[in-house]
Amino acid sequence: MTTRILIAEDIELVAEAFQALLSIEPEFEVVGRVSRGDELVTCATRLMPDLILADIDMPGATGIEATKTLRSMGYKGHIILLTALPGSGHLHAALAAGADGYLLKAMTGASLMNAIRAVQNGHTAIDPDIAATAMRKGPSPLTQRETEILKMVAAGFSTAQIADQMYLSKGTVRNYLSMVMSKLEVDSRTAAVTKAQHEGWL
Repeated sequence: MTTRILIAEDIELVAEAFQALLSIEPEFEVVGRVSRGDELVTCATRLMPDLILADIDMPGATGIEATKTLRSMGYKGHIILLTALPGSGHLHAALAAGADGYLLKAMTGASLMNAIRAVQNGHTAIDPDIAATAMRKGPSPLTQRETEILKMVAAGFSTAQIADQMYLSKGTVRNYLSMVMSKLEVDSRTAAVTKAQHEGWL
């Protein structure tokens, strides 16, 4: 029985590599490729693939957001999310959104094939190092509002711009950022962004 797969990846070379790898196996058929999270929802609804292989970090919508949307629309196929970052920060959110797998892009081709077969058989496929890190660290210590503000810092927004965008006072924004730096045990906004990105919390 052929497994129909939809690939969602915004880096063309990576998407081509995944498609070429999966095409080697006669049991897998790549039925489509998209480069945006919002396109993923539209395309998956139209094609109804058996399995979706999606990057976490895409324009339009993240892989987690697209997964949550698809599940809310009743999509019953399997979804494996991929990340380039070794941190475990997104793992809990990915599983809560309805993903069946969470893997590093740096995995081997054999690991990917085994993961697809595992989720098709009803199992959850999680990179073992990420799973171990998640068990030690737990989910992100940042609240949703703190995460939103830190994402804006990462995007280059000033305190005043963040305050305007979020309808907060500049003092409130500074207080949020101080709390973020305290929770992440760093002494600058730049260091907070770097650590949060490394851990997969942004």
